[in-house]
Amino acid sequence: MLVGNMGSLCPLLSRKLFKELFKLKSCYSTATAESLSLPVESEKSIPLITSRELKHLQPYEPPRQAWLENLNSVEEKKLGIIDLHPDVFGVMPRIDIIHENVKWQSLYKRVSYANTKVRSEVRGGGRKPWPQKGQGRARHGSIRSPLWKGGGVAHGPRSPTTYFYMLPFFKRVIGLTSTLSIKLAQDDLHIVENLEIPTDDPQFLKDLVHERNWGMSVLFVDVADVMPRNITAASDEIKHMNLMPVYGLNVHSMLKHETLVLTLDAVNKIEERILYQLHRTDDKEKMKRFKASQV
Repeated sequence: MLVGNMGSLCPLLSRKLFKELFKLKSCYSTATAESLSLPVESEKSIPLITSRELKHLQPYEPPRQAWLENLNSVEEKKLGIIDLHPDVFGVMPRIDIIHENVKWQSLYKRVSYANTKVRSEVRGGGRKPWPQKGQGRARHGSIRSPLWKGGGVAHGPRSPTTYFYMLPFFKRVIGLTSTLSIKLAQDDLHIVENLEIPTDDPQFLKDLVHERNWGMSVLFVDVADVMPRNITAASDEIKHMNLMPVYGLNVHSMLKHETLVLTLDAVNKIEERILYQLHRTDDKEKMKRFKASQV
């Protein structure tokens, strides 16, 4: 009889115990959030995993992931996790193509102004120095011949000389994906929500970089070319921290700076543009020889 009574009481006790434990858990979680100054559920907060629609994603290759960080305080706070497309941030690095991109960027804007004079531009030498025959000396027609000291220079440099050439289109695209993948693999790529900082004091950026163990040189990239005022004024005093719009992102600048900081909008724009180039239908037209009239 006792066993039967206890059996009927067990479900009732378990339900009461569950309700009490649930109340204690809610009170504890609310108190913990308030004591740690964390946003409670009523406040707007970024989800732990920021869901993004990744186009052209292969089913056998999972997306890469990176932390979403803050910039409003010196101390680092992990706001969530963001998925990154593996075709942009997870490719096998091609060091040879990265080198070709760096070489191309350093040469295509170079113009040499070295100049030498040919025999027609050197002063003097209008008459024949001596008769053609009769004196036993070698025949010469001018003292400004390249054979003479002070004469013209044969096959010398003529200014202006341009070193411009165009790297093949898809080598430029693969150079970007390889560099972005290397930055992510080496933990030199950081993603933030935006570039808003609380002050325009340059010391704030220096303390932030030192506290988070970032590299000495930092490149901040955003979609708009008009950056927020505070970070613009703060980075203007620091020569090794630079701002760049996303349409100017290039291999040389990413390698020149140790740390690359991208905003969420910049990540979306980079993935959108690179995936379009990798899957465009007129790729044969882009692989043709570069023409001066080509945009």
